[in-house]
Amino acid sequence: MKLQQIKYLVGIVSNDLNVSKTADKFFTSQPGVSRQIKLLEEELNVDIFERNGRLLTGLTPVGNAILDMASEVLDRVNNIKSVAKEFSGEISGKLTIATTHTQARYVLPRTIMHFTNMHESVGFHLKQGNPYQAFEMVSKGMVDFAIASEAMDDFSNLIIFPCYSWNRLVLVKRDHPLASGAPITLEQLSKYPLVTYENGFSGRYQLNNAFQKAGLEPTIMLTASDADIIKAYVKMDLGVGVIASVAYDPDDDCDLVSIDVRELFDDCVAKIAIRKGVSLRSYMYDFIEIFSPHLSRDIVERTLAKPSSEEVFSIMHKLDIPHY
Repeated sequence: MKLQQIKYLVGIVSNDLNVSKTADKFFTSQPGVSRQIKLLEEELNVDIFERNGRLLTGLTPVGNAILDMASEVLDRVNNIKSVAKEFSGEISGKLTIATTHTQARYVLPRTIMHFTNMHESVGFHLKQGNPYQAFEMVSKGMVDFAIASEAMDDFSNLIIFPCYSWNRLVLVKRDHPLASGAPITLEQLSKYPLVTYENGFSGRYQLNNAFQKAGLEPTIMLTASDADIIKAYVKMDLGVGVIASVAYDPDDDCDLVSIDVRELFDDCVAKIAIRKGVSLRSYMYDFIEIFSPHLSRDIVERTLAKPSSEEVFSIMHKLDIPHY
């Protein structure tokens, strides 16, 4: 069994069973990757992948078990490299983060600027997607961290750290009936067409749940994954906007009236996800603490060292999470 075969196995799964993509990633040929996987299966005397002709269609039950162990092996190898670089004093490297538009556009810029000024020799890479895609990328080892607000229970190999809580704002044009400055109710809000996030984005579940609990049926006129698009639709008088409070800029959005509606909806919590078992470089701890000062290196290290659900909950429960 060769380390390269293990890399190919994990790479194929990370690339959605696409052998050609995997070959490109490792700068080799598709037949070469396929041959190494076949040799690995012959050595182990099991089928790792299910096939339809030459097409890989999934993992066999034993393939799933082997994949878990193969991923652990690669994590250990990467950890060895990280530890060696730390002890050699090498501070160069890269940091890759997967996140949503709201985080990338409105929350992360100051953190990234601070981080890149502190670590000029570290390359920073940002990948955008919906919350599920962000968590999936970190789960598969494609990125170092994922940052999003939605809860993702599908990924048992991740540790989730709370970063900050936030709520929503209602945005309307200045001549809108709701722009009077008086507090509004869910019943009032339900009478207007709403422009808000797609399901699965930026606390949409809490919004739906609030109306459902009140026995109301909102009229969702338009949805988007991008707060900038929502604001553009509001300016076109296509509805009342409901956005994350962190996505409002008083200067850029001065032609709209913002209404605080935190009493109508439950708070959401933005989270940072890290794969269990990874060894973080010093600059990675720095990024986490810049983004969330309450997540000190000591707290993150203690949590990663004791990744059981009960112990993580015990540590996280004691944190004072800021509200934006």
